Amino acid sequence: MTTIDYLVDDSDIDVPIDDRDEGERRAQELAHRIRMVAVVDPEHAQRLVDELIVALDVALGGTFSEHLDGPAREAAERVIQKSRNGHGAGISPLGNS
Repeated sequence: MTTIDYLVDDSDIDVPIDDRDEGERRAQELAHRIRMVAVVDPEHAQRLVDELIVALDVALGGTFSEHLDGPAREAAERVIQKSRNGHGAGISPLGNS
């Protein structure tokens, strides 16, 4: 260690090491914001989550649910299917946006 290492307290610096860390930080912030909305308006929060699922599925070329397991995968597939049928999620079905 150098003398400067003893003088600088960098414990409160949150600098992402790479793009993945930045993405994780942003995802955590988004989750926190959705939780805050859910406290006030659970139905609105659910619509936001559903829209996010559909948008991620579109962005990933229809493969979003393949990245999930168990109940999360089943829930995502239900939301995606509803959207593809033109129901729910609040955004246009695939191919109609």
